[in-house]
Amino acid sequence: MKAFVHEYGKLKIKDMSVPFADHGQVKVSIKMAGFNRRDVAVPDRRGNDAGALILGSDGAGVVEAIGEGVSEFSVGDEVIVNPSLGWYENTEAPPKQFDILGMPDNGTFTETIVLPAEQLEKKPGHLSWEEAGVLALSGLTGYRALFTKGNLRAEDTLFIPGAGSGVATYLIQFAKKAGARVIVSSRSEEKCSQALELGADRAIDTNSDWSFELKDETIDIVIDSVGEATFNRSLDVLKKGGRFVTFGATTDDTVELNLRKFFYGQYKLIGTTMGSQEELQAMLAYIDEHQIHPAVDRSFLLDDAQNALEYLKESKQFGKVVLNVSES
Repeated sequence: MKAFVHEYGKLKIKDMSVPFADHGQVKVSIKMAGFNRRDVAVPDRRGNDAGALILGSDGAGVVEAIGEGVSEFSVGDEVIVNPSLGWYENTEAPPKQFDILGMPDNGTFTETIVLPAEQLEKKPGHLSWEEAGVLALSGLTGYRALFTKGNLRAEDTLFIPGAGSGVATYLIQFAKKAGARVIVSSRSEEKCSQALELGADRAIDTNSDWSFELKDETIDIVIDSVGEATFNRSLDVLKKGGRFVTFGATTDDTVELNLRKFFYGQYKLIGTTMGSQEELQAMLAYIDEHQIHPAVDRSFLLDDAQNALEYLKESKQFGKVVLNVSES
């Protein structure tokens, strides 16, 4: 089978052995797979000395075979992959055995994958294959950040720096369906317009003076995945006692924090990452109830996966980048 791998420091399309569905496992023919920021970071984290690893955390496809002991799926079922490994119940933090699909285990950028049955969920019927293929990781991350950790309420105003990220596009839609007011920022006028079309109430220029622009707003909650470049600017517009949820650092991981200003402001700083199977199922029910559609920016064929990764690195996208496996 054909797969997009990282092998001894190089990215390539490689022919890999077709996996077999053993006891408790399901073999899935992947139709679409979604790119995430994680896929950009994994090659650097692995270095130049590791053998072939299939990249990718998100994917959707059709059940091709089932192993003994599997009763919840049948051949022909349409499914999405749950990339959150070993985290089943909604807990305050992931269990010790938690990992994310795509390292160290082989991921979804491949024609066929075998996974434990509990790592699959039925594909929501209203989603296209492209939409289903990019849903789980970003949608789950956003759902947990917004509802489990952020405790969003209908009367809240939410501020999201970086309107074009995959998670941001889910946050906008999730929060609006919950009745909140949503404000975003972007350096791109086009992305600001796209965010407004998606449902955001207001979009401001990232390079503007946020404190001035938002002086008439009361920001109850910030969800920031940018990191060092926006952390203190986001904190400056958050109301006293507000919630600051962070799950990523696309800029520097390390920030300077004025502790006195922070504790006098009585702010709540909340870390989160990914989410549990229980939350994924709740997210799927939420998007089904509200008929939410993921924002898909662009599709690439499997053979063109390296160009897709470069496109993602440049942060040109609004929403998700998808890998079309079935038509390659």
